[in-house]
Parts: sequence; structure tokens; C-alpha cells
Amino acid sequence: MKIEAITLREIQMPLVHFFETSFGRTYHRRIMLLTVHCEGVDGWGECVAGEDPFFSAESVETAWYCAEKYLAPMLLGKSVAAGNEVPALLTRVRGNRMAKAAIENATWDAEAQIRNAPLHQVLGGTRKEINCGVSIGIQDSPEQLLEKIATELAAGYQRIKLKVKPGWDVNILERVRSKWPDILLSCDANSAYTMHDAAHLKSFDRFRLLMIEQPLWNDDFYFHGRLQRQLDTAICLDEGIRNARDAEAAIEHGSCRIINIKVGRVGGFSEAIKVHFVAERANVPVWCGGMLETGLGRSHNIALSSLENFRLPGDVSASKRYWKEDIIEPEVTVSAKGTIPVPQSAGRGFRLREDLIERLTTRKQTFRAGATSA
Repeated sequence: MKIEAITLREIQMPLVHFFETSFGRTYHRRIMLLTVHCEGVDGWGECVAGEDPFFSAESVETAWYCAEKYLAPMLLGKSVAAGNEVPALLTRVRGNRMAKAAIENATWDAEAQIRNAPLHQVLGGTRKEINCGVSIGIQDSPEQLLEKIATELAAGYQRIKLKVKPGWDVNILERVRSKWPDILLSCDANSAYTMHDAAHLKSFDRFRLLMIEQPLWNDDFYFHGRLQRQLDTAICLDEGIRNARDAEAAIEHGSCRIINIKVGRVGGFSEAIKVHFVAERANVPVWCGGMLETGLGRSHNIALSSLENFRLPGDVSASKRYWKEDIIEPEVTVSAKGTIPVPQSAGRGFRLREDLIERLTTRKQTFRAGATSA
């Protein structure tokens, strides 16, 4: 596949309902999409960096700069046999994993189309359907949260994950467990606590949670290991797992019993697959986390979640939970039993609504070897 051109674009989409974590509240998304043009085929990728550098050091602006200044020039004019050859061409650039993931995943997307094979099959996935949970943000009131949980359970979702932070944790978990004593329940702290809160976090054990996700610092293994030894509840690491080496180190140190794999956070499909296999060899289950993706990123998450060790329900939920109108057809839907079928058609399995994407686009730039056009 010769990479003849690369297009960057930013689209803006309002969320159906605000989404709040310990970082703050989000009402709309600015999203960078990237297209790799090669031999008459367009592969698409989505950068999951947020508007601000809160979840990670990256943002939409830094990802755009990195892709424009460094990543696109490193790939333009190059020929690759497969998407997994892209990371080696980008190694001079440190970090910037979300920007790298967008360009690498777009190349995998093109590869699947050229091979006339389903994307999940190209990645090595075997599952025919994936199990789905939902992530519910911090709400304006406990009553509003209970209403949202009831709606999602009625829709069939297999696992409920609640965002927590100091002041919005034990009292909330108590109310939810009292109302639904048997549901599969977990919580996500997004690094809102420290080891000074160890005794407080130990009190979460009585809620019989599937896991508590990233309770401590985003870049830490050591203290998570100390905390895990004090808890009955499994710790799941998210932000702390940047690559397969991190996963191996965290598992060896006993820092977690579960790993959340976000393809953008680890730098693309290639590294996500490596993390998956590191965890599988250690009998540590993984699941696919969400980053408020459009249907494009969601379709890539579905393909990744078809790998064998994605044993726990992920955050790959229906389009309508986030968007009034998604940029793919058909939109992602979840069955009454809380599953999504893995597309068996060639490529990502969802058609992009390029007319809608154009209407949502606020800036766009195409790069070719030796030339740039707006």
C-alpha cells in the first residue's frame, strides 16, 4: 500500500447529554479524523484526544500539530504491506500516542479494505459478538443517576460503570447497590484519590464491585500495587498502561487484576494487540474502554474487542447514547441482551456518511508528498 496522501479534519459534535468525570464536564466534542489515501482506497482513523490535556497530555490541538508537522511527512510516499508496519516508521516521535493511533488505525482500515477482509479478522479477532457495558458520568443529583441506570439496564447493558470522585462515591454506591443488589457494577475514579484515601477505598469492598478503575495517580504502578494488596476489590488500570511493557510491569508488581485497553491511549492497534497478549498470558482479563468516540472510532473498538481475551463487557455502547446523528451507517446498536454483532463484511463494516462529515467539518487539510492543499 503506497501512502499517497493524508487528510486531517476536525469535526464538532454536541453530545446528547453532558458527560462528567473527575476532570470536569463535557457538552460537545471537537474530534480530529484522519484519512490515509492509498491506491484508490481511503482508510479512516479517529484521534481520541480530548479538547483539553486532562485525561492525557495530548489534546486536539497537539494531535493536529504532531500529525501535520511530523507523522504525515514520515509516512507520505512510503509503501507498507500492513498496518502493523506503521509504528516503526514513527518511532522518532516520542509519546503522542493518540495522534499516532489515528494514523496507524487508518492504515489498518485501508489494509482491511484492500484485502477485502473484515477488520476484526485482520486484527486477529474471532468473536462474532461482543458484550457491552456502559459508563455513566457524574450527574446533577443521585436521583438523576438512578434514572439513567434504570434506562441503561432496561436497554440490556450487561455492566454499569459509575464515575466517582471524593464526595460522589460511597453514598452513591450505597444507593445503587441498595436498589440493584445483583447487577454487575464497577466504578472509575480517573486518578481522583491518593494513598491517604486507602481506608476510604477499602470501604468500597462491601459493594461487591467488579473493579475500581485507576483510583490513584495516572502514571503509577507502585502505589496501586500497595493499594491492591489492601483491597478485596480488583483494581483495573487504565491511564497507567501506555504500552505492553507497562502491562507486563503492572501485572508482575501486582498493581492490577484487570486491564482496560483503549486503542488510542496505547498508540494504535499494534500496541493494543500486544497488551492483549501480555494480559492473556498472565490470565488477566481485559476490556475495551471508550473515549466518547464517533461511530468511526466505535467501529474500530468493536473490531478490537473481538480478540479472545476481551472477556469483560466493554464501554462500546450504542451510538444513540452519545449522538443525535452519528457519522456512520448503520449506527451502532446494542441488542436486548447487551451485545453488538461484529461485522463480517470487508473493512470496518460501517459506511461513513461523508456528506455529514463534510457538514460537521470546521477545518481540513490534505498533505501530499511535496505539496499541501487546504
